[in-house]
Amino acid sequence: MRGERLPEGRGLSGLTRREFLVRLGGVAAGTTSLAMASPATLLRAGSQAPPASAFDAVVATAWFDLALTLVRDTPGFSPPVASRAFAYTGVTLYEALVPAMPGYRTLAGQLTDFRLPAGPPDGAFHWPTVANAALASMLRRLFATAPSERRADMDALERGFAGEFQESVSPQIFRRSLARGRSMARQVFQWSRGDGGHEAYLNNFPEYTPPVGPGLWVSTPPGFLRALQPYWGSNRPFVLAEGARCNPGSPPEYSEEPSSAFDAEARECYEITTNLTADEEAIALFWSDDPVRTATPAGHWVSILTQVIERHGFRLDVAAEAYAKVGMAVADAFISCWHTKYRYNLLRPVTYIQHVVDPAWIPLLVTPPFPEYTSGHSVQSAAAAKVLTQMFGQVAFTDHTHDDRGLAPRSFDSFFEAAEEAALSRLYGGIHFRSAIVKGLDQGRCVGRHVSRLRFQRGD
Repeated sequence: MRGERLPEGRGLSGLTRREFLVRLGGVAAGTTSLAMASPATLLRAGSQAPPASAFDAVVATAWFDLALTLVRDTPGFSPPVASRAFAYTGVTLYEALVPAMPGYRTLAGQLTDFRLPAGPPDGAFHWPTVANAALASMLRRLFATAPSERRADMDALERGFAGEFQESVSPQIFRRSLARGRSMARQVFQWSRGDGGHEAYLNNFPEYTPPVGPGLWVSTPPGFLRALQPYWGSNRPFVLAEGARCNPGSPPEYSEEPSSAFDAEARECYEITTNLTADEEAIALFWSDDPVRTATPAGHWVSILTQVIERHGFRLDVAAEAYAKVGMAVADAFISCWHTKYRYNLLRPVTYIQHVVDPAWIPLLVTPPFPEYTSGHSVQSAAAAKVLTQMFGQVAFTDHTHDDRGLAPRSFDSFFEAAEEAALSRLYGGIHFRSAIVKGLDQGRCVGRHVSRLRFQRGD
């Protein structure tokens, strides 16, 4: 593999990623210089800048690792809100680096309402410095309410990389690179403010009166919370055209008749969840990705991408494209899914089963506070799997996302195999009926196709 990279799940000098993020400001003397491809990449005033492909992806992977921690620890970052943050961060990285990616084009004019000043930037740049400045600046904006410890982590990570890079570039190029990264973050953040989700972490439960009637969603035990982000489906998507939200069609017609398709799906959920195997329970827990405890389902797919980048030694240019694609895929998946959820407002398994089948039944997982159809896990997992497969093909991998939580890693022969397991996990957890999973996977593939059709390269 080309380039220096962090071993999977570990940081420099055997540190865990968490320790690496905290200690980066004081990297020990003699440690391999970060993001340096070779001595040929040293930049002095008047020299020509090497492209982004000349550098490894450690700047990008370290910042996206920290983004996972920020999502977990910053109040209000529910799954839809988290997906949005990953998308804008990925777009910021890509747009900051695209002049250093020969054959690639900006997404300005392709993404909804996204415009940038025309023309390439002037002068030579150190692209890892550009990436460091862009990601630091964007994440500070997106996570303005992060706890003080996490803000300190951002400061330490930015200083650590900046200290390394200043040793290899001229002051002029370093300042110009900082300015480009920060400017791109400002421009993308300004664009983000008009999408309907700006500062949504401050209020995940806006005023909303759900419709009432047979088969319609009601708040669920144990918390009986109000509906989460009921208007998220009206947000501006990145790629999906207005009116083209990859609608999967309606769920099975609600019925409590024993011979009905709806009742059959409910009883299937009941039978499976009351007779779970050890592996089925492990699958449900592995993919649960609960907010506050984890980086949410969208963060799980960002984690998978980071592991693939590190294992295969992909360079900074590939990482920029991949983080943008996965981020937009999961973000538009949540918009599409939430549009469907609040269009049909279908009740959850716990409501139906306790009412019709078994009043004492309790699902393995706590039911989240929003309608059932379609499954968010299914939609966003299939969307991410589609763009990852489009970029990398059929890639076998072992997912170590939850090693630090004591959950055994799981191995897959492809991204879609992982997506299908993530989707099915919600049936095992008692969260969804089968139709929400099957139709959700189709919906996610539709979202992923739209993202994959973006013209990243000039020949597309």
